[in-house]
Amino acid sequence: MAGYILGRIVSSIAVMIMVGMFVFLLLRLAPGDPAAIMAGDTATPQMIAELSAKLGLADPLPLQFAHWAQGIIEGDFGNSILAGQPVLQLVAQRLQPTISLSFLTMALSLSVGVSFGILAAWRAGGLIDRALTAFAAFGFSVPVFVVGYFLIYWLAISAHWLPVQGYKPLEDGLVSWFLHLILPTLALSIGYIAFIARITRASMLEVLSEDYMRTAAAKGASSYSMLVHHALKNAGVPILTVVGLVFAYLISGVVITETVFNIPGVGRLTVDAINNRDYPIIQGVLILTSGAYVLINLIVDLAYSLIDPRIRY
Repeated sequence: MAGYILGRIVSSIAVMIMVGMFVFLLLRLAPGDPAAIMAGDTATPQMIAELSAKLGLADPLPLQFAHWAQGIIEGDFGNSILAGQPVLQLVAQRLQPTISLSFLTMALSLSVGVSFGILAAWRAGGLIDRALTAFAAFGFSVPVFVVGYFLIYWLAISAHWLPVQGYKPLEDGLVSWFLHLILPTLALSIGYIAFIARITRASMLEVLSEDYMRTAAAKGASSYSMLVHHALKNAGVPILTVVGLVFAYLISGVVITETVFNIPGVGRLTVDAINNRDYPIIQGVLILTSGAYVLINLIVDLAYSLIDPRIRY
C-alpha cells in the first residue's frame, strides 16, 4: 500500500514539473521578445529594457527556469502587469465565486448523474432507460454557453424567477448567494450529468450481468440492496475515473460559464488577462489549475485502492 501511494505521489510531482516547464516555455519560446509582448504595444524601448532586466530574460534559459520555479515553490507567482499586484493575491480575491460554482456543479453532477445511471441500468431497455439515454446524448452534445443563454432567457428574462447575471458573496447572505449560482450551476452541470450517467449506466450493466448478482437475486436480495450495496460498489472504479475527467472539463467550462453569467471568478480573471496580455496572471492561473487537477487525480487514484484492494499491488 505504501509503495502504491509513494509511486502515485512521485508521478504527480513529475507531471507538475513537466507542466511547469511547459508554462515557463510558453512565453519564452513564442515569436518575438517576451518583454515586448508583456509590455504591450505602447511600451517604449526603455520600458521594454527595464522589464527584460527585471524578469532576468538576459540570463541563460535554465537559470531563468530555476529562478522562476523557486518563486513558484515559495508562493511568488510574480506581479500582474496591468494591476501591479501579486498574482496570487488577485487569484485569491476571485477564488470564492469559482470554488462556489465548482462545488455546486460537482455535487449536482455526481448526485444526479450517478442516480440517473443507476436508474437507467436498473430499467435497461425500458422507457426510462431510453429517455435517460436521449437526455445524456443531448446534454453531452450541447455547448455550455448555448444552455446558459437558454436558461437566462427562460428562467430569468421570461419567468423572472432568478437573477440574470452576477454573483453575490456569502457575506451578503446564503439565499442571495445560492440564487445567483442556480443558473450557472445548471448550465454547467447538464453536460457533466449526462457524461456521468452514461458511464455509470455502462459500469452498472456490466456488474449486473455477473454471476454473483444473479446469485444475490436468487437468495432474495432486494433491488435496493443489489443496486447500491453490491453493484454500485463494484462499479465504483470507472465512476471515480469520471470524477477526474469531469474536473478537467470543469476547468474550461468555468471559464465559459463565468463569462456568460458575468461572474467575477478565476475564469473571468483569466479571460481578462488574455485580452490584456497579462502573462504573469496567465502563467499563474495555469500552474494553479494544473496543480488542482493533478491533486484531484491523485486523490482519485488513492481512492481506487479503497474500493478495489487489488489495485494496491
